[in-house]
Amino acid sequence: MPEGKTWRVIQWATGNVGSRALRTVIEHPRMELVGLWVSSPEKVGKDAGALCGLPETGIKATNSAEELIALDADCVLYMRQGTDYDELCALLASGKNVVTTRGDFHYPPMMDPVNRARIEEACAKGGTSIYSTGSSPGFSTEALAIPLLSLQRRHGLLTIDEYADVSSRNSPDMLFRIMGFAAPMAPFDQRRAEHLKGDFGSSLSQIAAAIDLPADEIEAVGELSATKSDIEIAAGKVPAGTVGAMRTTITCKHKGQPVLRFRANWYVTTDVEDDWNLRESGWRITTEGDTPVKVDIYFPVSDEDYAAYTPGLTAHRPVNAVPAVCAAEPGIRTTVDLPQIVPIFS
Repeated sequence: MPEGKTWRVIQWATGNVGSRALRTVIEHPRMELVGLWVSSPEKVGKDAGALCGLPETGIKATNSAEELIALDADCVLYMRQGTDYDELCALLASGKNVVTTRGDFHYPPMMDPVNRARIEEACAKGGTSIYSTGSSPGFSTEALAIPLLSLQRRHGLLTIDEYADVSSRNSPDMLFRIMGFAAPMAPFDQRRAEHLKGDFGSSLSQIAAAIDLPADEIEAVGELSATKSDIEIAAGKVPAGTVGAMRTTITCKHKGQPVLRFRANWYVTTDVEDDWNLRESGWRITTEGDTPVKVDIYFPVSDEDYAAYTPGLTAHRPVNAVPAVCAAEPGIRTTVDLPQIVPIFS
């Protein structure tokens, strides 16, 4: 890292993850917040510090993309809902690098060719780069997978199991209406599996291509499992026989053989009809080959602290990636071609 350098950063959006990133940038010893974009009219004009629980910074929130594009900045932390390609191209062409939690840029060959060409042209014009990352996909599917694969000389299958116990979330609309917990058992909505296939399939495909076992097929399968008894969670009641757990599996295959697999195990109880070996929240990464390993990662925080803890899992890696992305060659960058992301603490 350049000695003594300070990176000028714009935070783009202040949702759950964006607010944590904003706080992290303000508190970072080598970053200076120079701009803040918000989608909500109610936040326009408010101080950045007030929007993330810190003292005032003098930086006021705006919903004017043009105003921020005109600023002098090294990088934009792009964390809005949806991807606005016009907006991104303007930012990149103006000389601002972008690190985003949007999953559109994990593996350029899987991007829409028109959008990819537009982004690459903007990067060339601005001498800038763009990088997608986060906790999942990102850290678990790329940064963590690579060193485990480096132990092997004969590859079998790498499986990433993500476990998310959502029983402590007091969000009835999200859990019951949107996700479908406590609903009567029915065939899995394949549209949900296809949605995850986009981001996770491209992230895994990046790794598959890097180990020279490129994915020629990506399979997405969803399953539901019923709870065995009536339970009460933070969001309300989940009757016996209704959806208590859901699992979505994204598999990259090379010449018909599975080489990389991601399983999202989301549940409100582990007491379900199917034996899915559900465990507390975190990740389990298993490699099969000539040097098999199994790594279990847990989140050692209390239930009452969990909601405040989880945004950092997604927000901190993009912030830590800013120096590497700013130093990278222009273009769409990936975890494979960037150096290891190393945080700066002082």
